[in-house]
Amino acid sequence: MNIISQIGDTPLIYLKEVSELTSCDIYGKAEFLNPGLSVKDRAALSIIENAERRGDLKKGGTIVEGTAGNTGIGIALVANAKGYNVKIIIPDTQSQEKFDTLIALGVELIKVPAVPFSDPNNYQHVARRIAEEEIKTNPNGAIFADQWNNLDNMMAHYTTTGPEILSQTNNQVDGFICSVGTGGTLSGVSRYLREKKTDIQIGIADPKGAAMYNFFQNNRVEPSSGNSISEGIGLGRVTPIIEEIDKVDYCYSIKDSDALHYIYNLVKNEGIILGGSSAINIAGAVNLAKDMGKGKTIVTILCDHGSRYQSKIYNQKFLAEKDLPIPEWLKN
Repeated sequence: MNIISQIGDTPLIYLKEVSELTSCDIYGKAEFLNPGLSVKDRAALSIIENAERRGDLKKGGTIVEGTAGNTGIGIALVANAKGYNVKIIIPDTQSQEKFDTLIALGVELIKVPAVPFSDPNNYQHVARRIAEEEIKTNPNGAIFADQWNNLDNMMAHYTTTGPEILSQTNNQVDGFICSVGTGGTLSGVSRYLREKKTDIQIGIADPKGAAMYNFFQNNRVEPSSGNSISEGIGLGRVTPIIEEIDKVDYCYSIKDSDALHYIYNLVKNEGIILGGSSAINIAGAVNLAKDMGKGKTIVTILCDHGSRYQSKIYNQKFLAEKDLPIPEWLKN
């Protein structure tokens, strides 16, 4: 047994407060219990092992990725266990905790200014250029992980997360909902569940400022009004992974101020500390439960551990600057 063998097979956790609020059974897939503390460990493992099968990597090779942090952490964890080098390109707006973790894992960390995807200096484009040069020159092989376009990301959830959810609910799951970062989780899980349960209802919980709500609700790629502090979610374009999503039944565009209290209550009342994307997901699950009606079983994703965001969503000063609600127990 090694650290890689501990990726996946995470438990479903019953979320008591929101279940009682909606008269449904709402569960969170505890992806923060992966060894890298996030759901992105699954995509990292799938991308790397499929590259190995294709012969694109061998010992001493390099993996390059542009990431908001968690995928990079997952890649570093798997790469270190397998003997690869890692170069991570990341926007300089991400949490300090993510930077510190990546540095501790020994990656070559390249911070770049946060600019829109349309800008050639967006971190994803910078990562692609660095990867292309690495592929040309590295004698041991190199890959661009390319989580937004790499279907190995989606397949990680089709082959593991989806089957786990179905088994853990004894085939009784009625609805699944989550936000979109790359879309890998939503795409892979929804495809698997639809194949096994034709009446499954799929939802998307989109943070304000992202475009997937309008894409799935109104068939146009257009950002919603507002802006979210959530890191790692909020896609603004249609990617090959998004194109794999057959259908979304319910779409919600969610404000941070309407979502954060769910994770704050979880800390104090249920002993679970999560990041902001999980707040968006839980808010989406509450909306989905209310729309589907009482007695349903709803599953969402608890994406990552709250320790990644102590300087932000668990920081009174940061919340005050963003004019967001501050839980009583965080106030001085």
